[in-house]
Amino acid sequence: MTLARTLLLSASLLVATSAAGHAAPKVVASIKPVHSLVASVMQGVAEPQLIIEGAGSPHTYSLRPSQARALQEADLIFWIGHELEAFLEKPVETIGTGAKSIELIDAHGLVKLPFREGGAFEGHDHGEHGGEHGHADHDEDKHDDHAGHDHDETHGHDDGHGHAHGAFDAHIWLDPENAKAMVSEIAEALSAADPDNAAAYEANAAKTVERIETMRTDIDARLAPLRGKGFIVFHDGYQYFEKRFGVTASGSITVSPEVMPGAERVTEIKARIGELGATCVFAEPQFEPKLIQVVTEGTKARSGVLDPLGAELADGPDLYFGLIDGLASSMEQCLGSNG
Repeated sequence: MTLARTLLLSASLLVATSAAGHAAPKVVASIKPVHSLVASVMQGVAEPQLIIEGAGSPHTYSLRPSQARALQEADLIFWIGHELEAFLEKPVETIGTGAKSIELIDAHGLVKLPFREGGAFEGHDHGEHGGEHGHADHDEDKHDDHAGHDHDETHGHDDGHGHAHGAFDAHIWLDPENAKAMVSEIAEALSAADPDNAAAYEANAAKTVERIETMRTDIDARLAPLRGKGFIVFHDGYQYFEKRFGVTASGSITVSPEVMPGAERVTEIKARIGELGATCVFAEPQFEPKLIQVVTEGTKARSGVLDPLGAELADGPDLYFGLIDGLASSMEQCLGSNG
């Protein structure tokens, strides 16, 4: 017994020494959902660094000196792609030249959806926001989409919200099946860059995928009673989630959260809520709550909040799961009480 324990201890120390002697790659991730999936695959090996924290928007984000340094020292950079984080495109090419850049929007097996335009999904280019957009959106990153519209390129990213004028919506992580494809891509890139820890990355990826599948099954059952109930989002950034779980937005309203709409626009929005038969109007964390109160006042619609980036959640391996669960919970709370 003593000999066996001694041999086991020696083997453990050997593995620990080997791991300690091998520096794990320096990894940088762009937005919170991406960082969460990367952190999940890297558990027990190292922690990736996050660029856009809190409610920052990929849209108008500006790198801080410390983040530029992180890109310069990085071995791997994980991001959705220029369609979403346009601000990273040049830094990756000029600062992160020593790193391998992985654009997850190109992950093998990932499904991309085109933008929904026109009709109930107003152009993101409404004049109304015109100039404001810009900003506004940024804020959330989600808003831009709409905004963006007129500038393609920029917005393309804008999309963060999707609105990019790219050919497709960049909110790919909101479909758990896409998240699984992203996890596989992340594990493959990490294993190639760090073969000594490949087994750990692969094991973590398998656990993460299993956890995603369990969550998807649970949420699918929870949202089944809500199918067919109308709701409106301020920016059309949730179709990946909608298609995966069978819920469908009746339309979107593009309004800059930094500028309160005038009386004419408020009347127009209220009429749209009535036309679309929406039982709930969803804002995002960056929206001024008063804005939602103004547009729903006098209507039968309730209000709720959808947070597609996990802006208010703690960073780390669990954030992605909290983000998707949070979208489902918000829908249950708002739509479930509107028979």
